[in-house]
Amino acid sequence: MRVLGINAIFHDPAAALVVDGRAVAAAEEERFSRRKHGKRPVPFSAWELPELAAAWCLSSAGLGVDDLDAVAYSFDPTLCGDAAALGLSDPWDWLRVEYATRAPQFLAAALPGLDPARVRFVPHHVAHAASAGLAAPTAGDDTAVLVLDGRGEVASHLAGVYDGGELRSLRTQELPHSLGLLYEDLTRHLGFLHSSDEYKVMALASYGRPRHLGLLRELVRVTDDGGFTVDRVDWASLAKPRDPDGEMTDDHADLAASVQARLEEVILELSRWLHDASGGASTLALAGGVALNCVANARLAAEGPYRRVWVQPAAGDAGTALGAALHVAGTLGDRTAPMSGVDLGRGWSDEELEAELRRAALPYTRPRSIAAEAARVLADNGIVAWYQGRSEYGPRALGHRSLLAHPGDPATTARMNDVKGREQFRPIAPMVRAERAAEIFDGVLPSPYMLFVHRVKPWWRDRIPAVTHVDGTARVQTVAADTEPVVAELLAEFERLTGLPVVVNTSLNTAGRPMVDTPREAMELFGSAPVELLALGPFAVRRSALGGAR
Repeated sequence: MRVLGINAIFHDPAAALVVDGRAVAAAEEERFSRRKHGKRPVPFSAWELPELAAAWCLSSAGLGVDDLDAVAYSFDPTLCGDAAALGLSDPWDWLRVEYATRAPQFLAAALPGLDPARVRFVPHHVAHAASAGLAAPTAGDDTAVLVLDGRGEVASHLAGVYDGGELRSLRTQELPHSLGLLYEDLTRHLGFLHSSDEYKVMALASYGRPRHLGLLRELVRVTDDGGFTVDRVDWASLAKPRDPDGEMTDDHADLAASVQARLEEVILELSRWLHDASGGASTLALAGGVALNCVANARLAAEGPYRRVWVQPAAGDAGTALGAALHVAGTLGDRTAPMSGVDLGRGWSDEELEAELRRAALPYTRPRSIAAEAARVLADNGIVAWYQGRSEYGPRALGHRSLLAHPGDPATTARMNDVKGREQFRPIAPMVRAERAAEIFDGVLPSPYMLFVHRVKPWWRDRIPAVTHVDGTARVQTVAADTEPVVAELLAEFERLTGLPVVVNTSLNTAGRPMVDTPREAMELFGSAPVELLALGPFAVRRSALGGAR
């Protein structure tokens, strides 16, 4: 079967193509439109269909619209019933329902030739669940799945287990109770403008003390049947609202720490209930925006009842495009396959990359080893723009669209945050060869998708200060030579030069912009930022070769 998955209802519009049960292409619309999270400058973002991403998914596989057996849409308006009966006070809720109801017609207009009858609605949280439970490396009958996000059609949570490739739902939590919306409300109160800025709150929490935890335990409670309730929190009584450009105080950090701590506790309680209700599943797969909280994931892995915890790399709403496609492929009779990696986006051949360099009239070389060339620049404390292979699906840069730097210089953190235009309290992450990780970090290993925090071993903290957060942790990506040979070679060469098997890895973008996707975007970033080397496939462009031109 050939199934195209679509997410377009809340944010992060995306498309994913599943052929014969296997993901062959997936991309977020922001990488094409250059609008981060697919949000146009209006209050409600569901009007952006992933038209460009969907067209690319099809063309990359040599398929036309007529070749599709189904289009899976990750929202089911029939679950919403009558919007008025739901008591929806926000007019945008009405529009969401109306918009989703008309999705077959919208999609047929975006994909000329599509028969609207081929569009299948997949409940939002079922799509999230499938993106985790069917895509996990250990997918099978022993996989429980926990979905937590802001909201779906009428719920914010799903707990279930996969039996014979089919989801058996054990518990859902109806709105208005939502852990994702709780964290989103706090994010706004702390002066972060976007609903996708929760990761900033997670970073800020490390600087605070959870002194409001007692109150939050009263307001956010887990029920005996695997659900939870969230009562209104008077944020202003705990810390003054912060303007986007206002001072960040200890009160703000303490509030972030308190909510983060309570979130971790609740997730642990929900996971234990699910473990019992599922009959003792050995693997827990996570999805939904809350699953991008790598601090909570690490605590769950350390203290929860599961032998394995796996998180969908595109755990946010973009991942529902893949989940919806996998779910429908399974219902049509295909046996679905786990994800083989996240490099599911666009890529360019060496010939195409060289043509782009010539078109831009940039001086370049083709060194014997681009990995060794980049390692030398890093060893000299230069910043490298690293552009290799197909782009990543999801929010993490994992060695395909990355900015790399030296982890041993304490000034690197501030320097990289300046380059990217980020807040200075934000940490930067390390990548490390998989076979060396256990010598340096304690935590979930391997960790190929940067979705857990790890404790940096004490004798390493002074050696890699740039990637050691204020609380002694790091969000680690492990690199295996069999799946990422060029990155592994770079790490090995950098260690030979410096004695450090770790390199700083952050996303190849600047503040407010999506990660670069095309060679031209990579060259534009290189031209506007203090980056010493652009490693574009096998080609090297050095700042020094430009004669100071910017």
